[in-house]
Amino acid sequence: MRISEPTAERIKKQVGSALLELENPPEDMEVKGPNRTTDLPLKEYISYKEIAHCINKNLTTIETAILSALGQTPSELYSDIVENGIYLTGGGALLHGLAKRLSDRLTIDFHVAEDPLHSVAKGTGIALKNLKTLSFLMHGDMLR
Repeated sequence: MRISEPTAERIKKQVGSALLELENPPEDMEVKGPNRTTDLPLKEYISYKEIAHCINKNLTTIETAILSALGQTPSELYSDIVENGIYLTGGGALLHGLAKRLSDRLTIDFHVAEDPLHSVAKGTGIALKNLKTLSFLMHGDMLR
């Protein structure tokens, strides 16, 4: 079946899952679109398990990248991360089961930020308001 980008985004939001088993699984989602071969109309029901299977390789890549970043993290910061966990932000943080999958696989607590869709913009605003105090967060070229 051929689908549009907006349909793919709706699928991700409604039935996207990082886990094959969820405590409160979303209902299957009805998707309509043309058959890729015949162009005849199709109607399929997509389950969260299908999406979890499809994105597993991408999530494994993300896990590897997190481990790589942690491997380069100074030990003082690393101990804070292990103690307090990692907060997920952005739309991807809303993927069903993502925090649990990452916590289980990486043995560090992962949490979804209170307002994941806006938290990056809010944090950037706070950093810009406090640029003198938080200048260590900025690359030297950015401050010129």
